Amino acid sequence: MEDTLKRLLIVETEAEQLVAESKAEKERIIQQALIETHQAEQQFKSKIPDIYAEFMQKAEQRAVQSIAELNKRYEERKTNLRELAIDNQQKALEAAVQIIMQAKNNG
Repeated sequence: MEDTLKRLLIVETEAEQLVAESKAEKERIIQQALIETHQAEQQFKSKIPDIYAEFMQKAEQRAVQSIAELNKRYEERKTNLRELAIDNQQKALEAAVQIIMQAKNNG
């Protein structure tokens, strides 16, 4: 019976030791996870200026492209209006000449 009690005490001590080691391992894993999370957060924060700069560069490129497209459309519209004005000027001159000729013929 004494041997059984000794074995039970030894097993209980070993079990307590395993529980303590498991708790220590759990705490170590938690601390390691916290450290890795903090490192990942710091890495992300350190990349924010690069992400922002890349975003601004792309936004500027899109703005430059949009301005170029607007300028192209403006020039096309200006050309069309100029051609229309020249065409209408010719028609106006012809109409004026016709009116003058009619007035001369009638008068």
